[in-house]
Amino acid sequence: MHESAAGAIERPALKKVAELHPTLNLGNFIEATRTVPDTAIALIDLTERDPKTLTYGDLEREIRLCVGAFRALGVKRGARFALALPNCRLFLIGFLALMRIGAIPVFINSHLSNDALRHIVTDSGSEGLLADLEDAPPLALLASVPGLRWRLSRSGSGPESWHSWPAVLDGVSPDDTVETVGFDDQAFQPYTAGSTGMPKGIVLTHGGMLWGIEHSQMYYPPSVDERGIVAAPMFHKNAMRGVIKPMLRGGCSVVILPGFEPRQFLETMSKYRVTSSGGVPAMYADILREEDLIRSLDFSALHLLSMGSSSVPAELSARLARAFPHVGVKESYGMTEVGGPTRPLTGVPTPLGSVGVIAPEYEAKLVDDAGNENAMAGELHLRAPYVLKAYAGLPEITAARIYDGWLRTGDKFRKDEQGFFYFIGRADDMFSCGGENIYPKEVENLILKLPDISDAIVVPLPHETKSFAPTAMVLPRPGSHVEPKAIQDFCASNGPAFAIPRAVLVVKEIPRTSAGKPDRKAAQALLSKTFGTLKSPSRKG
Repeated sequence: MHESAAGAIERPALKKVAELHPTLNLGNFIEATRTVPDTAIALIDLTERDPKTLTYGDLEREIRLCVGAFRALGVKRGARFALALPNCRLFLIGFLALMRIGAIPVFINSHLSNDALRHIVTDSGSEGLLADLEDAPPLALLASVPGLRWRLSRSGSGPESWHSWPAVLDGVSPDDTVETVGFDDQAFQPYTAGSTGMPKGIVLTHGGMLWGIEHSQMYYPPSVDERGIVAAPMFHKNAMRGVIKPMLRGGCSVVILPGFEPRQFLETMSKYRVTSSGGVPAMYADILREEDLIRSLDFSALHLLSMGSSSVPAELSARLARAFPHVGVKESYGMTEVGGPTRPLTGVPTPLGSVGVIAPEYEAKLVDDAGNENAMAGELHLRAPYVLKAYAGLPEITAARIYDGWLRTGDKFRKDEQGFFYFIGRADDMFSCGGENIYPKEVENLILKLPDISDAIVVPLPHETKSFAPTAMVLPRPGSHVEPKAIQDFCASNGPAFAIPRAVLVVKEIPRTSAGKPDRKAAQALLSKTFGTLKSPSRKG
């Protein structure tokens, strides 16, 4: 029992973990609970030149072969082993295989800076690295990291200090090893994006992750004919927790794309009869620009579009609902550290702009800036078995963020009388303009009410009298032309005075992180370079 997170509330899904997973090993979650036959389709991998369809039987055989390869190398229980791979089935197979032998996979975003890559491998104490050197050649430089015993190239190409993964697989026998672990034993270690410094390792447990899987299966089970799609990076929780784990736990199928390209994404959803899609808001903003495909392709199988992992403007949800009138559009909320704590309320439509209500078996409270619990607004604190065990090697940050099993999320919410939660923004994103507290989402949502605007990022810039003031980077819809003053006039007529962007830059492309989220740091740097310190308009007469 995860005592600090379990509290006194009833958690039926927690009981399911012990009943269904006797080894408590996340790496075996599919086989431990599978009810579909070997011949049922599990994965459609579109990341290679020739598409590959894997049945559940194929998937299990590839996992066991991978277990055999890692054991032949000498990888032991407790070893950290980094995965620096683009989207592909090997990411999932390697992830599950390593956990089956009690090793700890470490997720790496291959396109981080060289310093950040080296930091993750060093900070995690990784003894092994399985990397795609063709996708990200700078990864080859990590061979010099002390303590890195196993350096494996996915394709087999690379410097002499790297070993060929295909050669390792050749000749090994499948291995059905599944180590028994404890509920609180570490399962794997993803890393934060590093937007406020170097990435931080997140210690997630086998029991907590299995509870998250069984929680979704108990309260929100998919039918076996469901098909999800993954285009977001697989090292990101939006792909793994939001799509892959619940789909494969439910005996469904998943289409894996190498990455996100809006036209390819739409065409794939139509061709492969995808029933539901998860992703970050920026992906859907890009999709809406492809009006010809939305009109011409068959999306009759599609019934749900879900957005999360970053702020979702209500206007974007409204636009999606208009573009796909037969499809449900859901704004979701989640964190790598705590899973998906909000869900729709059964039988009650979720209001536009809400992420839903607190899911069963989660505990939640809103805390104001003075540290007092507030029924209607404040920072969201959460408690559940999913909550991370610690930030790896960072006891001060762990103590500051986690107390008595509760996680201080750093996210501000308000709650209505029905119990629906509305994400306001990250506490770190808020800035003061002339004494008014502003969250970028408020201004972004206002700007997106203009029909000619496809996407927008709002960030603060220094102001000579107001400390900071909002500035906007906007992307017009295809074929549209917008003037900065027209955007400012619209905001002045339709919102509060403090929400008027003091400067507007019209761009052909919105900067994005490698996870597909708006890159606010890059946007702020460009806006700062363009406008500098903002000034109040001069008064005439």
